[in-house]
Amino acid sequence: MLPWKSYSASLQVGVLTEGWNLADAPTESGDESRVFRYTVYFATPFESSPVVHLGLTGFDLDQRDSNRLSLRVSEITTTSFVAEIATWRDTRVYSVEFSWLALGA
Repeated sequence: MLPWKSYSASLQVGVLTEGWNLADAPTESGDESRVFRYTVYFATPFESSPVVHLGLTGFDLDQRDSNRLSLRVSEITTTSFVAEIATWRDTRVYSVEFSWLALGA
């Protein structure tokens, strides 16, 4: 049996983060989803892919239009995971704060 590891942190990403693409409303069809992907690296690797939980803890959204926001995890490996922040239509997202927890061996 391997001992359990747990890592966690809180992060904020937004207009000051390189590649942020959610602050401007689309110029074309507003029905397409816009996604920002942020890779989080673990301090030390797990022996196998951990379970990762994300929790939305804050956001800064423009008040001109309806607000739409989703947060999910993808591409979990022993060394990292990708947090995907998405919006659609005319929603403008200036920043998102989230906490994450990774549990595994």
